[in-house]
Amino acid sequence: MKNIDIVIPIISARYSELSPEQQRLIDEARLATRRSYAPYSHFNVGAAIKLSDGAIVTGANQENAAFPSSTCAERTACYYAGANHPDASFEIIAIAARGTDGLEVEQPIPPCGACRQALLEYEKLAGHDVEVLLAGRDEIYILPSVKSLLPLSFTDF
Repeated sequence: MKNIDIVIPIISARYSELSPEQQRLIDEARLATRRSYAPYSHFNVGAAIKLSDGAIVTGANQENAAFPSSTCAERTACYYAGANHPDASFEIIAIAARGTDGLEVEQPIPPCGACRQALLEYEKLAGHDVEVLLAGRDEIYILPSVKSLLPLSFTDF
């Protein structure tokens, strides 16, 4: 037997330390939280994806009384991008959230497992790493790829 250590590279940054492009994506994700429909969880999530054609696509979580019918912000954005920009690859994704108190969450939040797997599909289609920005109130995590969020991922597709 042997131990296998999985190390996930994360850069912690303040908003002012980000590039203008990264700041714009964080701004778009934060704005998208205002378009969330979350009457049950009261947890508003927004995502913004920069595509290789220069477009920025956003999404917000959309809840439903039949909870499995709800959709996360990340999948709302990535499926919209795939349907409306089929020839563009993903470059960067930013995710932000507001908690039940209506304020931006203090700590950056990662996507759920289903969203990680969905985003991984688009990273594989892109043929390159897709940078991930996770926004908290004062701290932003920068990850080099979607795969870094899902190191033991299902990629045999």
